[in-house]
Formats: sequence, structure tokens, C-alpha cells
Amino acid sequence: MPPKPSDVPGSGTGSRRGRPRAIRRLVIWYRRNAAVTSLVGTATATANAAGSMAGSVAGSAAGAAAGAANTVLQPLVFDPLRRLQRGVGGSEGTPINDADRLWVAVDGMGGDYAPGPILEGCLRAVRLLPLRVKFVAEAEAVATAVAELELSEELEAAQQEGLLELVPSGVSVGMDEEATVVRKKRDASINVAMDLVKAGKATAVYSAGNSGAVMASAIFRLGRLKGIDRPAIGALFPTKDPEQQVLVLDVGANMDAKPAYLHQWALLGNIYSRDVLQVSQPRIGLLNIGEEECKGNDLALRTYPLMAAESRFQFAGNCEGRDVLSGAFDVVVCDGFTGNVLLKFLESVGSVLLDVLKAELPRGRRGKVGSAFLMSNLRRIKKRLDHAEHGGALLLGVNGVCVIGHGSSKALSVVSALRIAHSAANHGVMEDLQQLSESESPAVACG
Repeated sequence: MPPKPSDVPGSGTGSRRGRPRAIRRLVIWYRRNAAVTSLVGTATATANAAGSMAGSVAGSAAGAAAGAANTVLQPLVFDPLRRLQRGVGGSEGTPINDADRLWVAVDGMGGDYAPGPILEGCLRAVRLLPLRVKFVAEAEAVATAVAELELSEELEAAQQEGLLELVPSGVSVGMDEEATVVRKKRDASINVAMDLVKAGKATAVYSAGNSGAVMASAIFRLGRLKGIDRPAIGALFPTKDPEQQVLVLDVGANMDAKPAYLHQWALLGNIYSRDVLQVSQPRIGLLNIGEEECKGNDLALRTYPLMAAESRFQFAGNCEGRDVLSGAFDVVVCDGFTGNVLLKFLESVGSVLLDVLKAELPRGRRGKVGSAFLMSNLRRIKKRLDHAEHGGALLLGVNGVCVIGHGSSKALSVVSALRIAHSAANHGVMEDLQQLSESESPAVACG
């Protein structure tokens, strides 16, 4: 039996009063130090000091806190969004060669909060990334947003340096309008932005607007790649490895699909994963309810032999829902209905996980200590799981680099999306996608 606190030397009333003081000192020290990496080693040393000062009971409590710090905080050192905020390549203040900058057309009127936060994100992006922005929007709306957010000085500086150019447009496409309205509103911001890419004045286009309208405008203005029947929206999902992402497509462009469509999307995803994500041999998976070839609905059963017979990519078999974020696959293909459900589910996971952990933390002093140590890190976990924080999704299959942002995108999401657009344009992915049609082998659906 362990000794009672009263039997331990130095564990009387004075020691009990010192115990919360020791833990409180540890919590205050943690809050004042932002570097998580140095926290782990220093927390252990602080625990030992607290143990000798406050007796064995306080030492056990502080030692447990240090152990929790070492176990929980160490895997969370890397945060891709924070690396992005520090600059290109993760080094703050890295100079950008103006010759390396690429023009990106931005639909400034697309999104729930446009144009203000979209413009703010663009102004940040031109300082962090090797790109220039053609910001397409209604002139009056831009003037109002600049005044409200006090962006006039920053905007003027970016314009004088040739980093951002304002391009006026007509009446924009509303978030609740039908996709076909892009044919009537010919001078809408999304159409003008697409025309800039088609004319070669920009290498990529970004919009956080009506996704149906963005897709329709891309098809009408840029056209489809030869051999691609239906473009697909590809979204990057996080995995358990902070340095790895998985490309899932389609996540909403095509509610109904044919085996040939999924086969084509696998080819598109393979090229993007190889060129942009730098995966030497992407592992392609078919989303299904089981690993066995004989399982699944009619679409999955007819698609499997097409994928297995393809020699232009590595087919890794069926991918169950639990394996999407496991890191076992680099590309996962599915119909747009299933993919969109998967995407929306993932969007809710981060906030739900944080709420559950908040509710399950112990009450009282132990709960306060645990919350102090874990809360900021749990928020970073939430950001990793929140797809909106990753900026946007690629529209693959059209004759140009097109990134579709989340409707609720704000400045940080815009920066992340423009980074995706720049990466796709900079790695020559369009050249490889166009060559795909030249080496196209006929896809015949079985059954």
C-alpha cells in the first residue's frame, strides 16, 4: 500500500498548499513560451524541480503533466498552415525572384464574403508566394471593401510593384444562382477570369464562388481535355502523416458516374499526384465497402477490372472508408455523390473532435491543467482536419489549371488555395495532362 500523504515527509498542510502553486507555475511557464519543441524538454526539468520543492505528491502530478506534454505535443510540432504563413519553403523572409512569378487570375466576386477577404488573401499571397494576381471584380464593390478593411495603402503598394492588377467585371454570379447563368452573364467575374487563362494572360484561375458556375464556365471557356468525358473536382485530404496528403476525386462535380469516368479520373489523379505532390509512384484506390474484388455496387464492380488492367498507374485495389486517411493510398476515386458526402463529413470532424475532447477533459484542477496543455494543440488538430483550411479543390479535366475554393473562404484559405494553383501551374501538370490524351488507350466498361 502506498503511504498516505500525511506519512510522507514534507507533505503536510503546507505541502498541499504548495502543490497547486507548483502546477500553476508550470502552466504559467507554458503559456509564456510559444515554442512547442522546447516545451517538451523544459517541462520535464520543471517537473523534477517541482517534485523536490513540493514533495512526492506534487512531483507525481507535475511529472504526469510533463509526460503528457512529451506524449501529446511532440507529434504536433509540424503545422503546414504555419509553415505557409512563414513564407515559401518554410523560411521567413525568403526573397522571391520576380522572374519566377506566375500570373494567377482570381474571381474576386466569388465567395460568401467577397470581395474584401478575397482581396486581403491575394495581397498576402503576393508577398508569400512567387505569383502575381489579376483580381477580377466589380469596381464599386472593390472600392467599398478596400475602405472597410483599410487596405488602400497595401493595395497601392502591390499595384505599384506590379504584383496585383485590378480587372473590372460586370455583374457577378450569385452563390444561389443556377450554373447555366454563366452563359447569360458573359462579363461576370468568373467568365473574365477564365478568359484571362484562355488568352494566356494567366496560368491558373481561382474562385471561391458557386462551384457549379465555376465548373460550367471552365467547360465553356477553357474546354475539356481530349479523352476526358467529365471533369472532376479533386480535393486534398489530410492523412495521419502530417507530410502526406491524399487526393480524392470526384467530390461533387458528377453525382452519377460511369466506370469509364472513374478510370479517367484515376489517370488525372495519378498525374497530379506525381507532378505536384511529388509522389514517385502514386497508389490509386477505388472507394468501396470492402477490399475484395467481388464487393460493392454495380459501379464499383464494373470499374475494378478497368483499373486493374490499366498499365499507366499503380492500382492498389479497393479502398474502404476507414483507409482514406490512413496514408495507404495517394489517390482515391469515387462518384461525386459519395465523394461530396465524404468531404462534408470530414469538414465536421475537426470541430466535433474538439468539442468531444473539451467535454471529456476532467473537471477541477486536473481539468484546468489538461486544458492549458492541450487546447492550443487540439485547435491545430482541428485545422488539419478542416478541409476549408486547405484552401481549395482542383477541377481536373479542363484545359487549364482551375482551383475551386470553399464558399466561406477568408484570407488564409485564399493564400492556401493560391499556393495550390501556383504549384499546379509551376510543375507543368497541364503539359502531362495534355500528353495523356495522346497515349490514351480505349476504356471499355465491363459488363
